[in-house]
Amino acid sequence: MTDGPAGAGPVTRRRAWRTARITAVTELGQWSHLASTLAMTITQLLLTWWLWRALYARTTTSAGLSADQATTYALLGVLYIRARLAANRWVNRDQMMQLVREGTIAYLFLRPVSPRRYYMIRGVGDLGYGAGWPAGLAAAITLAFGFVILYYLQLTVDLLCFWTVVNGNAVTAAAFVQNLLSGAFAPLWFFPAWFQRADSWLPFQGTLNVPLSLYVGRLPASALGHQVAVQAIWCAALAAGTGLLWRRAAARVIVQGG
Repeated sequence: MTDGPAGAGPVTRRRAWRTARITAVTELGQWSHLASTLAMTITQLLLTWWLWRALYARTTTSAGLSADQATTYALLGVLYIRARLAANRWVNRDQMMQLVREGTIAYLFLRPVSPRRYYMIRGVGDLGYGAGWPAGLAAAITLAFGFVILYYLQLTVDLLCFWTVVNGNAVTAAAFVQNLLSGAFAPLWFFPAWFQRADSWLPFQGTLNVPLSLYVGRLPASALGHQVAVQAIWCAALAAGTGLLWRRAAARVIVQGG
């Protein structure tokens, strides 16, 4: 098969497939890392189950959630965090801030695939591999939109590396804020009313709180249309914003001899 017009489609698809599965192949090939991740996840799930059962030991309902609803939500929240961590490229020195700091980001602009497309394919592969943990456990439609929002939020933080270069603390802080405001640490229904109102104007809860609230029954099915519309608006806004950042970032990269 050649790279000419007749074979361009299959070649492009093969390149996309090889790119998308980099993270999965890398992590699944490291059995010690995979075993430790599995053991850690099981431990977190057990501890979370015991914690929420203990919190509900003397009550049946809190913040509109029963013990089963709150426990289910919390367990899926643990899987959500593990899904995000599964896309961690730090060990392979493939995170954006590492590439920018070491200068190897230039290779991203020399590949036959545009940097924006390459990042998107890698991101889809990362989140697809990570989503294998909680796949099928949450409201499918809102969960799909939630992962799109999560992709753009992560992309925004990565693109800021072009201006800050060394932003390890910013990446850590962004991950904490994302987990807090998405409801990964605790269902947002337990937070004060003012916090919930403020968070409703942000994209974070659409990545987790909305899908899981629909799944456990805290949000009625009739709210699906409104929630999907809000998620779609954030997807469009973040797509436009990151598109602008990509163009600005490309203008900052100088590649000599390539």
